[in-house]
Amino acid sequence: MFGNYLIGLREGLEASLVVCILVAYLVKTDRRDALRPVWLGIGIACALSLGFGALLEFGSQELTFEAQELLGGSLSIISVGLVTWMVFWMKRTARHLRAELHGRLDTALAMGTGALVATAFLAVGREGLETALFVWASVRAGGEGSSAPLIGVLLGIATAIVLGYLFYRGALRINLAKFFRWTGAMLVVVAAGVLAYGVHDLQEARFLGGLNERAFDVSTAVPPDSWYGTLLKGVFNFQPDPTVLQLTVWALYVVPVLVLFFAERGGRPAGAGPEASDAPRPAPTA
Repeated sequence: MFGNYLIGLREGLEASLVVCILVAYLVKTDRRDALRPVWLGIGIACALSLGFGALLEFGSQELTFEAQELLGGSLSIISVGLVTWMVFWMKRTARHLRAELHGRLDTALAMGTGALVATAFLAVGREGLETALFVWASVRAGGEGSSAPLIGVLLGIATAIVLGYLFYRGALRINLAKFFRWTGAMLVVVAAGVLAYGVHDLQEARFLGGLNERAFDVSTAVPPDSWYGTLLKGVFNFQPDPTVLQLTVWALYVVPVLVLFFAERGGRPAGAGPEASDAPRPAPTA
């Protein structure tokens, strides 16, 4: 459940910050008349993301078992690729995010209402679609038939919304550079578990071989239904009896990605204080 909470928190906070930057800029520049089309674009993006998630969940139920596993495994791998790109992108461009969004808003304001709707939709929609795909893959990996993974995601998103509002009001200041750095690293570990689960799906779909070649089996020492087995499953998507291919793919992903992630220079400007971030400044009072 913790791993899914982290996904909801991390992804939700990115979307919340984008919304806060857009709204705070319009309020600061006294363009409150543009808030309605911006909120409309945000609403359409949220609705599209929810619809995409529902399509993934309910659309796959009509497929055969092999087709479900093939679809699930393929989308799990795609979602890991997207979330890995997102983690590195956020680290590289965080300091430019506010200026980039302000530039887009200035252009949209000059073009009219439709451009404002489209700007808000595109700014939030990409985050929403990526989140829907990765959440769906992670919930599948976290345990079929259990509501705990989905509850974890919803709690994470709810926390992100509260944090976003506090950022907007200027009531909360945290070191976002460190926050995204360490949550990004933890998200890579979660993604590695989703990737291994996706490989297992492809093996069950008979797309990949080696389903019966176990790397190890510690089911006796770490029963999946024990409290610690459930904890490891919820945090790391731990499987007590992975196949050789699953373990190999997991190691080939998590080790080099974490090394590159920590070796790469962050996006904070030189000489900036520990609070430097793209969190919106306190909203001006009326």
